[in-house]
Amino acid sequence: MPELPEVETVRQGLNQVTLNQTIQGGDVLLDRTIAHPFSSADFLAALTGTAIVQWHRRGKYLLAALETIDQDSSQSAGWLGVHLRMTGQLLWMQQNEPLQKHCRVRLFFPNQRELRFVDQRTFGQMWWVPPDRLPESIMTGLAQLGPEPFSDEFSAAYLVEKLRDRQRPIKNALLDQALVAGIGNIYADEALFLSGIRPQTLSSKLTPQQIDRLYHAILKVLQDSIDARGTTFSDFRDVSGINGNYGGIAWVYDRKGEPCRECGRSIERIKMAGRSAHFCPVCQP
Repeated sequence: MPELPEVETVRQGLNQVTLNQTIQGGDVLLDRTIAHPFSSADFLAALTGTAIVQWHRRGKYLLAALETIDQDSSQSAGWLGVHLRMTGQLLWMQQNEPLQKHCRVRLFFPNQRELRFVDQRTFGQMWWVPPDRLPESIMTGLAQLGPEPFSDEFSAAYLVEKLRDRQRPIKNALLDQALVAGIGNIYADEALFLSGIRPQTLSSKLTPQQIDRLYHAILKVLQDSIDARGTTFSDFRDVSGINGNYGGIAWVYDRKGEPCRECGRSIERIKMAGRSAHFCPVCQP
């Protein structure tokens, strides 16, 4: 599933190519991709004639602020929300390019350009939020998110407070979007490696010094991956269809049996709550 760096990479790309162009229409090829409104026709009708002013990211969600623009003024036209889930891609393409097998939604722009939502597993969703509603009132997952990792609300002190009474492994805690938004399997493993903490360690057993290292490791691996334009192990692509590069420099994730980049010991993988966890038994004692 795309995590914060992948979604941030898509957001940056969309802001480079889609802004201030009138959406001229579209086509919904899979109705259940549209989470709101319930009618695909209503979804397209609401978007047609609007322009995207700016793309924002909240956790793993994308939010596009919409406006209707005439000669004299502009006014809010609500929000376009997207969640890529496991295999979703937003691709900026020419309208005459061959349609992908798993294309679910097409939005048409001037100059024969279009934004395609391609999603093999069909778990991804799109929303239109009316201008008189808050996005979290319709995209209810937004209301359950914790602070953004790069925000002032997220700090080592915040983590100390939230983790001290948690009787669950730290790897599982980091995957809880109510604790911190946007971290998933990849970057939880990477941050735990850099902080020297085993994924099975109970959150309540961590010292303030360990949590401080973990806080800084989270910021580092997320920024490193954003700089590398995300990780591509299977389906992730940016808006131009290009793979992310972080997978080539990952410390432990998806490297079972390969030598640790620090000590040379083989990376191990275990299952925790149905998810894989990768770690080095030497560097994470």
